[in-house]
Amino acid sequence: MFEILDFDANFKAYTEKWIELNKGKFKTFEQMEDAIPEVYLRWLNSPAAFLGGETPGAFFTKFNSAPELIKWLRLYDASNVPTPDQLLDRISDLGEQSIKPLVYTARDDKNSQALRMTALNLLKELDAGDAPLEVCLSLIDRREETDELADVAADIVGQLAPAHKEELLSRLEEVNEFARETYLDLLSALPPDERTYQALTREFLSRRDKCGLYAALLGRYGDDRALDLLTEALDWEEINYIDYIEIRDAIEKLGGECIAERDFTGDVYYEALKQQQK
Repeated sequence: MFEILDFDANFKAYTEKWIELNKGKFKTFEQMEDAIPEVYLRWLNSPAAFLGGETPGAFFTKFNSAPELIKWLRLYDASNVPTPDQLLDRISDLGEQSIKPLVYTARDDKNSQALRMTALNLLKELDAGDAPLEVCLSLIDRREETDELADVAADIVGQLAPAHKEELLSRLEEVNEFARETYLDLLSALPPDERTYQALTREFLSRRDKCGLYAALLGRYGDDRALDLLTEALDWEEINYIDYIEIRDAIEKLGGECIAERDFTGDVYYEALKQQQK
């Protein structure tokens, strides 16, 4: 156990051999490409020398310890060899026993971002209930503007949010602006709550650099009290064309109407869109 076996390289060699043997049977490269999924299935179920005669599709199924398999996952991450999909599938197949070691893996900031991302995606796939909530909230709390780990964590929290609305609301004042955006994104999709509405309007008015984002969240939230402030914002001098469109769309989503049009000639987004339409 724990030998680092290169499934990808073996499949590549298998495919190259298949192409060499079958290239005369296809009229176009596209026809050959269309056959690759069938070739992959054949490879999965064919005895492989690099696995001692076992098939790639069944190799990991004989291992039944989730902690051991996740240790193997860490070893793959530390190597230069791609992690086999079949290993990930086996960890997922073991279900509940995989949840705790995956949470530990996602929490440990000594692990690589790629490994932590893999652990989070497996937890998302497993529908792990509240088990990953704490680590996901921690990742969101400390998020940066561009943060793939926090994005996956937010996807998981989004599935749990209806039962944890109070927890999300309680974090709004304590976190940075990027985490606040994430929490308000999640809260805007929940049933109405005055605290959510007030937080959304406050951010919309104070964060003019993100007014398009918060306009979209207000539109999703669905309270038509926001119509007046959204309509007034259409005249803000500093908004760009993309913000304007988001605000206008939110107004229409809330049942309002936009009659006047602004001239955005010279705006980089507006000019780019005009070029695309030519």
